[in-house]
Amino acid sequence: MPVSASTILEHLDYSSWASLRLVEAASQLAPEELTRDFGTADHSVLGTLVHIYAADRAWIGRIESAPPAAFLDSAIDMHLSVLQNDWPVVQQRWHTMAANLDDNTVQTVVSYTDTKGNPYQSTIQQIVLLVINHATHHRGQVSGFLRAMGHRPPVLDLMKYYRQQQAK
Repeated sequence: MPVSASTILEHLDYSSWASLRLVEAASQLAPEELTRDFGTADHSVLGTLVHIYAADRAWIGRIESAPPAAFLDSAIDMHLSVLQNDWPVVQQRWHTMAANLDDNTVQTVVSYTDTKGNPYQSTIQQIVLLVINHATHHRGQVSGFLRAMGHRPPVLDLMKYYRQQQAK
């Protein structure tokens, strides 16, 4: 099912909005809360947010034909400051790419390799929907981690975002 370019842009902006709200919430945590291991694949609030960031960076790199050298470099990426400073830059790359799309170019096929070197092809639409869905899934995990530690996560609801945009 085709998705319009304007919908792609709006939902990428939503995803950025929601992710940055969680980064702000994470910045209020004590260091031991930020890295508390919840026994999930990415372990912690920090690890899960960095995972979302790394995926955002990898996928926009694939679209731009300039993927990062590594999906994730724990020594470099595993810092709250990276999420605060570098993630907005990656999100701006997404916004710039999407702002230049139209309803035909969202169907452009992108050739890329996965982290194991396997070749694939996907449309920009498919990649964007994957990135948004991936981030939403993991933001839900982070929200759960925050609740488990007794913190109230920020509201990340899509309708809240729509209403906030309408009020502007």
